Amino acid sequence: MSTPISPSNAVTSPAARAPWWRDAVVYQVYVRSFADADGDGVGDLAGIIDHLDHLEALGVDAVWLTPCYPSPQLDHGYDVADYFDIEPAYGDLGTFDRLVAEARSRSIRVLMDVVPNHCSSQHGWFQAALAAAPGSPERARFYFRDGRGPRGDLPPNNWRSVFGGSTWTRITEPDGTPGQWYLHTFSPWQPDFDWSNPDVAAMFDSMLTFWFDRGVEGFRVDAVAVVGKAPGLPDAPPVAENTAENDAWSHNPYTVFWPDAHAHWRSWRRLVERYEDEHPGRELVTVSEAYTPDRPDLLLQYVNPDEFHQSFCFDLMLAPWRVDTLRATIEPVYDALTAAGAPLTWTINNHDTQRSVTRYGRADATELSSWTKNNLVYTGTEVDAVLGTLRARAAITLAAALPGSLYLYQGEELGLPEVLDLPDSVRQDPIFFRTDGREIGRDGCRVPLPWSADPLTSFGFSATRASGPGAPWLPQPSDWGTYSADAQQDDPASVLHLYRRLLSARRAVLDPDAGLDWWDALHPDVLALRRGGVAVVLNVGEHRVALHDALPGYDGAAVLVASVVGHDDPAHLPGNTCCWIQLR
Repeated sequence: MSTPISPSNAVTSPAARAPWWRDAVVYQVYVRSFADADGDGVGDLAGIIDHLDHLEALGVDAVWLTPCYPSPQLDHGYDVADYFDIEPAYGDLGTFDRLVAEARSRSIRVLMDVVPNHCSSQHGWFQAALAAAPGSPERARFYFRDGRGPRGDLPPNNWRSVFGGSTWTRITEPDGTPGQWYLHTFSPWQPDFDWSNPDVAAMFDSMLTFWFDRGVEGFRVDAVAVVGKAPGLPDAPPVAENTAENDAWSHNPYTVFWPDAHAHWRSWRRLVERYEDEHPGRELVTVSEAYTPDRPDLLLQYVNPDEFHQSFCFDLMLAPWRVDTLRATIEPVYDALTAAGAPLTWTINNHDTQRSVTRYGRADATELSSWTKNNLVYTGTEVDAVLGTLRARAAITLAAALPGSLYLYQGEELGLPEVLDLPDSVRQDPIFFRTDGREIGRDGCRVPLPWSADPLTSFGFSATRASGPGAPWLPQPSDWGTYSADAQQDDPASVLHLYRRLLSARRAVLDPDAGLDWWDALHPDVLALRRGGVAVVLNVGEHRVALHDALPGYDGAAVLVASVVGHDDPAHLPGNTCCWIQLR
């Protein structure tokens, strides 16, 4: 039988509680797709305020806002034109202050996204650099270089952009002549800062303090792996011929994980700790976004005690649906970070990756070689939505049980799939355009959320009609209403209710100080671990498994929470299901 989650089951917190962020649940809000309060088809801060009760009922500890600074929106906020204000389409500083206050009244902290590697080409500094002469202080804040070749018409080096093509663009000088080139790791409208210039570090120090003063409790720090560059910007070594276009940049040793960048993060940590000392009661956090698949040693470098408080572990999100790969992504990261006393940070979805329901429903979900690289190029229709939903429910049940913090991406609590069939005419991701459509990019996981079943109001996303002026910035599928928050509100079998149960159970039955002990299963489809007196068991196969046969010494007393609604048998586990089971 099931054991209800109640205060009597709760773990007593130790007297000296660890910082809130070590085991927090953080909900990522992709601002332009969350909720539109003013009817222009674009999500905004007021829309977030309108749905804070949803987040409170879900049980999250914090919200992380994707960039909401003034921006031309060519990469939807990751091209920042002003780090000290709010994008007018999203609101203003007054609305932001109200959001922080309303969230705080619900015990929800607000985190922001900071983009330190680059800014928008419309940023005042870059516009000043374009107007200035070569060698000027204005250009020294970026990477301006003369081109190669007798006329300077070749890029300064062979580096490749994350979004495809060269990482260099040539400018026209103020006098109209062909001029220098500037470096952009991403798109041409996202010029890279030169962090060896003290102006850059000083500006970001001021920026962090500005937002801390407004009540922000921390920052997710974008693309930290490429902030450093080798002196002289030498050519990158050649990559293998079969290297995917969207992966060539990651093999450049002269920028990816360049070690000099760590000095900047140590400086930020000192700033944060000074701020906390000067403002008793504030407990701030910085979270690095560094893709370090299969490299826990690299991940560990970013969570040294004097650098970031957390760093995303993306390995679980990128793992195929197999026992061996799931364990191989969790175990080395857990072992390395726990041995160093560093925090763990898990996620299975974000705004850059195909949604888990679709990933796990694809025919290649169990394949080692092709699974990850297909995330941005997959356009097929061979997705088993029922199977994908089962697996996604099981995956979040596993992830929520792991020691450390858990990051959610908006809409995953509704079981949203990836929208694979967006017409090319509506796509907006620069990846799509920079690769001439060879990669469909990330628009499919950024489609505006459904809050109600009413298609006339864009399924509750906006107060305006779903077509014409004020239509959502990306079109919603016709069946979006079946996934809406309202439709799931009173359905105990819904994905929304599963997420609520999981987040409640994390607090009630899992000791945050309990480690992770692997339980070697005798069945090839079973992955099992223990958190104190709770067993977490996953069956990745299609058939029911008898746990007494699969787990040596197993003695389960009761199912605490299961990814499949109604499953309360501690002796058996259905296929594509994960359970938390109280041990005797």
